[in-house]
Amino acid sequence: MAPSFLLLCLLASLSVLSWVPVTAGDPQTNLLNVGCSQYNATPAAAFLSALNATLSDLRSAVSGGGGGANSSGEFATASRPRAAAPVYALAQCRPYLSPGDCAACVGAAAARLRGCGAANGARAIYDGCFLRYESAPFFDQATLPGSVGICGNRSAAAPGFAAEAEGLVRDLAAAAPRIPGFAAAAERGGVYGAAQCVETVGEGGCEQCLQVALGNIQGCPPEADGRAVDAGCFLRYSDTAFFAPNQTIDLTPFLNSGKSSHKGAIIGGVVGGVVVLLLLGIVAFLWIRRSRKLEKVHRGDILGATELQGPVNFNYKDLKAATNNFSEENKLGEGGFGDVYKGLLKNGKIVAVKKLAIAETKKAKQDFQGEVKLISNVHHRNLVRLLGCSSKGPELILVYEYMANSSLDKYLFGEKRGTLNWKQRFDIIVGMARGLAYLHQEFHVRIIHRDIKSSNILLDDDFQPKIADFGLARLLPNDHSHLSTKFAGTLGYTAPEYAIHGQLSEKVDTYSYGVVVLEIISGRKSNDMKLEPVTQYLLELAWKLYESGDLIELVDESLDPNEYEQEEVKRIIEIALLCTQSTVAARPTMSEVIVLMLSKGPPLLQPTRPTFIDASSRVRGDASSSTGSSSTSKATVSISQFSGR
Repeated sequence: MAPSFLLLCLLASLSVLSWVPVTAGDPQTNLLNVGCSQYNATPAAAFLSALNATLSDLRSAVSGGGGGANSSGEFATASRPRAAAPVYALAQCRPYLSPGDCAACVGAAAARLRGCGAANGARAIYDGCFLRYESAPFFDQATLPGSVGICGNRSAAAPGFAAEAEGLVRDLAAAAPRIPGFAAAAERGGVYGAAQCVETVGEGGCEQCLQVALGNIQGCPPEADGRAVDAGCFLRYSDTAFFAPNQTIDLTPFLNSGKSSHKGAIIGGVVGGVVVLLLLGIVAFLWIRRSRKLEKVHRGDILGATELQGPVNFNYKDLKAATNNFSEENKLGEGGFGDVYKGLLKNGKIVAVKKLAIAETKKAKQDFQGEVKLISNVHHRNLVRLLGCSSKGPELILVYEYMANSSLDKYLFGEKRGTLNWKQRFDIIVGMARGLAYLHQEFHVRIIHRDIKSSNILLDDDFQPKIADFGLARLLPNDHSHLSTKFAGTLGYTAPEYAIHGQLSEKVDTYSYGVVVLEIISGRKSNDMKLEPVTQYLLELAWKLYESGDLIELVDESLDPNEYEQEEVKRIIEIALLCTQSTVAARPTMSEVIVLMLSKGPPLLQPTRPTFIDASSRVRGDASSSTGSSSTSKATVSISQFSGR
């Protein structure tokens, strides 16, 4: 018995040694989600003053200074309910962060939210902390629409990892509401997990929030890490330790009998003692044996699924039937990536089915699976939702949510021209910026669209914009450009440094966005050579009107002048022109564009005519990149401080 006992102790000890040391000095500031309200508080100056004071109280509280906040270590609330513009704020760090790391994370979140200006609400969620403020009380709010699961893009190598991860997050979600402080961290079979709720939501709110989070994260395994975030909770798992081994907790006492299918396999926290280590080794050994039988997670061919956290496989024959054999009558449009058809699934759901124009090669299918895996985890109200794909038939197919109102170009230049009022156009302008900002800065992998144009902006039932075709550019072979050749060498949608030199950055999308904004305001195509008074492109016309002080002449004549303020329209046109600066560095980021668009009063914007704008020469000289240009912008974009606008 002695040799066996020593062997089991050794195995258990090795499992402890496998932990990666997690020490102070890591505030875990990987950004997961950030959002600003589309409405500004009034009066803005009073709100910003109260907000600065409230956030100062929060930072002081999490740093151990107390301040004017209600604090319990890693959690604090603060408010100014009697201010001229009331403010309520909440900050919470993960329980495994040190006080110094907690303060650093909250500081990073506060700095991030400065970009929201006078927005009457905002939140930033990091791996290590959560910060939110509003103009009305919200401390008991557990869930909000739009909660998401965030899956990694690397599959775990360990056998049975998916089953281990699913079991651990399920038990964490069940146990955390019953644990004082509503937080728990645990390790099981090489999977590290944590669950936490905002203390003010109560046990019921915590349970509700974590069940929603559980549904969002369950589609992530076998990816090596996954997270789910909501207004009142946070759920995470990983194959790498993100907390110290002495910060785990035994979940067993907090799990009701019969509610967890893995109760017999739950292990205690790794907190010392040979008996605990022995139990850990035995359970880990038995669990690995059991999980080998469960290693292959069945996903199957799901038809008509609507809430997905990963790529769902649609049956090719079903899609063929849904689109009436991809008939011309069902065709919605054609694009550089392929044709799109309207499809009616067996369950009555209408979808958009895109047949990709990609060669059928082994590498193409591998790239397809990888990109679809990524795109299927992109969830934002201003991005078209990918429902699934089909890769087992003769063609590669993507299935998207269906937009009944079609694309923006139909309302600007097509048969529905003149039907959009000013408010709808402004909402589309801001919504596009929000969607691009998410792709560039808020999603865990930066995605550059490369082909922003009015036909790639779809409209939902409320005429809110949804950007289509993001993430598809890398599917095309190197010798195939998804950019339409009719824009080559002209000032269409394509940024000159990309069209001429192939220099790619997120500012390529910023340029295209600026052109589309001009189309929305003017109701004219960017490459329409019929513009008066002389033959010229839309961007050329906009710059001429800007320099002559006649910007209002650019506005679509179908718009009712009583619907908009001329100064507001002029300001938005100036922002659009700033987006088309020849020097890449002079163009704002899309997050900065949002702040500028929502700011009131005249912005300090002085866009300078790009060197390539010339009516007699469509593209002149070296279309500038960030490394140099004879034309420099005088634009001032500052969002580093909370200040009135």
